[in-house]
Amino acid sequence: MKIIGVSLLMTGCLMGLSLSIDIFQGLDVFQALYNAVNPFRIMEVIELFVLCFLLLLFFAESVYIFIKKRKKKEKEGK
Repeated sequence: MKIIGVSLLMTGCLMGLSLSIDIFQGLDVFQALYNAVNPFRIMEVIELFVLCFLLLLFFAESVYIFIKKRKKKEKEGK
């Protein structure tokens, strides 16, 4: 779960930095948000599928490791 937390924290910080740079350059908030998500709008269907698949694998692996550690702790406790 730490991996997911750190990844989300880094994503949030980088998105905030990107948005703040756009706002300091004189764009309004809506245009800054549009610039932040624009790369995802021009992706082809297969590219979006691969992106979603890799994100799914990332989260599934993190959940699997978390459950595995939890079961290991339960066995040691008995």
